[in-house]
Amino acid sequence: MGSSASKDFNPEQDIPDLTGRVIIVTGGNTGIGYGTIKHLARKGARVYMAARNKAKAEAAISALNEEGLGPGNGEVVWLELDLSDPRNAKKAAKEFMAKEDRLDVLNTPLYSLLTFVLCSVISPFVLTRELLPVLKKTSSQSDSDVRVVIVSSEGHRVMGAMPRFRTIENLNDECNHSWSPIFMRYCLTKAANILYASELHRRLSSDPSLSNIIALSLHPGQVNTWCNKPWVVRLHLSGVIYALGLPTTVGPEIGAYTNVFAAAAPVVKRERKKYGGGYVMPVGKVVKPTWEKEWVEAGKELWEVIERFLEERGI
Repeated sequence: MGSSASKDFNPEQDIPDLTGRVIIVTGGNTGIGYGTIKHLARKGARVYMAARNKAKAEAAISALNEEGLGPGNGEVVWLELDLSDPRNAKKAAKEFMAKEDRLDVLNTPLYSLLTFVLCSVISPFVLTRELLPVLKKTSSQSDSDVRVVIVSSEGHRVMGAMPRFRTIENLNDECNHSWSPIFMRYCLTKAANILYASELHRRLSSDPSLSNIIALSLHPGQVNTWCNKPWVVRLHLSGVIYALGLPTTVGPEIGAYTNVFAAAAPVVKRERKKYGGGYVMPVGKVVKPTWEKEWVEAGKELWEVIERFLEERGI
């Protein structure tokens, strides 16, 4: 989705004051996450940049402050989180709840080329599960607007058939039969992200004590995040990469618009039935994912597989 995707949405105009709101964004030291944090903090939220590397996180926070976060804006705080191990997600949740007594938005996941399943599916599952007490507490307050936002991708449509996750082996499929195993594995996890968001919302909605919480997934659009890669900067190629991607992509700041919409646009709460459990495209359009008829059953299978995996490991 190119730059036209941003024409009908602008965070400065379309997102309300978020003063007093607390948000977690996983990753966030670069790319879409960085842009998401910038927009939300500028609206007054306290945003936790949940990231593994302290030095990189602090450098990103310094850069955000230099770009205009200060008096009249919110703040950005580092939260140590390494999603390569679900136990770390559990630890991070405990550390967060020791500091905060509310959580309005959980925005996840980031992914790793080496540990797709752990980073993109299982660890975010644990993080959300462990943060449910504070999400529940916040959602019980008057005028609450609590959301769990799962970043996915249109890459899920590349899968030739509906992926089913009846066993952990299905989830760990290396996709070696495909023309590009790494890319197909990425697409597999993006399908799992959408399934997870849909099943999470279904379960939240069925529990009266959690039914005020909205879960949804999204595709951010075609975003050029290569410009800030270390090797690109080192070789002074940022301008070239940007120019090559300009006709069909947007930069991370605009590329974050769909993420920001899902996290804070008032219409999501007003039209809960439309957005709850939905899959959102740039910017704010709910579309049907592929294989809709099998979605509910596959979501239940995925949830059960993850729970068994974690139970067997005592997590």
